[in-house]
Amino acid sequence: MSYEYEPIVDKLLVWFDENRRILPWREDPRPYYVWVSEIMLQQTRVEAVKGYFDRFTKELPTIEALAEASEEKILKLWEGLGYYNRVRNLQKAAQVVVSEYNGVLPDSYEELIKLPGIGSYTAGAVASIAYQKRVPAVDGNVLRIVKRLAASFDDITKQKVVKEVEREMKEIMPERAGDFNQALMDLGATICIPNGRPLCEKCPIAEHCEGRKQDVMMLLPVKPSKKPRKIEEKTILVMEYESKYACNRRPKKGLLAGLWELPNVEGRLTVEELNDALKELGITEYEVELLGKAKHIFSHIEWHMLGYHILIKQKTDNIRPNVSDAGELSRSLEEYSWMSSTKLKEDIALPTAFEYYKCWER
Repeated sequence: MSYEYEPIVDKLLVWFDENRRILPWREDPRPYYVWVSEIMLQQTRVEAVKGYFDRFTKELPTIEALAEASEEKILKLWEGLGYYNRVRNLQKAAQVVVSEYNGVLPDSYEELIKLPGIGSYTAGAVASIAYQKRVPAVDGNVLRIVKRLAASFDDITKQKVVKEVEREMKEIMPERAGDFNQALMDLGATICIPNGRPLCEKCPIAEHCEGRKQDVMMLLPVKPSKKPRKIEEKTILVMEYESKYACNRRPKKGLLAGLWELPNVEGRLTVEELNDALKELGITEYEVELLGKAKHIFSHIEWHMLGYHILIKQKTDNIRPNVSDAGELSRSLEEYSWMSSTKLKEDIALPTAFEYYKCWER
């Protein structure tokens, strides 16, 4: 038996008018702002995004400014948000908008979804919020609400199910499409929450919720269990020489593709093993400080890290090129990029995984 969603529309809009969250991109919903905020909000909490949004739009106030910015600049502005391909695709899309749309973000779902990094949800959010087009914006929040309302045990990770929800939402989309989509977003973020028991007593559409009536809210929505993350142990080396720090680029493909990183090796080196590795590099005059353990969680991988600060005291002409096998450290020190603390703070985007080991910020 299909669920009738029409009765929730007006009640959600009334609730939204009285309870809407005050967010910078809502107070000034120009298309560029809505777009940037939606990309930032993917995999990131609203409260965490606010500061990044203000900084990003202050430094790059227009689509043209974003299109022309250096990659280092956009990565630095994104530093800490993670998922750096999001901002790379944001810039690629900005460049397309400048070259093919005269710098004006398209107002139709069909044109928006053609742009790099814009999927069905983002296209719907921008088209409805910025341009009031009557299209849905179905994300995890909406899927959770809809499946609880209908007491549906469909697997929300299946594309067929997502498409069905998009069709159902499009059928009931009101003239105030952007407000309706944002009402669903707010309801999912503050009341029909993903973790813990939903706050049904505060829900404006609780009387229409089959999940509540059947007391199955905590079982919904249905999605397969995640596979356990792969654990990778790493030793992080903060190598300092004449007040500069060694960094190198990660490969162009794979995890943290093309980003700067601190030198690191697989496994956890003991002090004795570290001393051996440094000798292989030709480093004989140094001081070592244990920086301790840290953990960073990616989508499918966990890094369990141990860090050392190595203060190098010898002259560079005493550091010979290395030709022996010392794992990832099998290179001469001259092959690293040596950066000042100022450059690292102001210009270089280091992934959050290395946050604990930023000695230059202490």
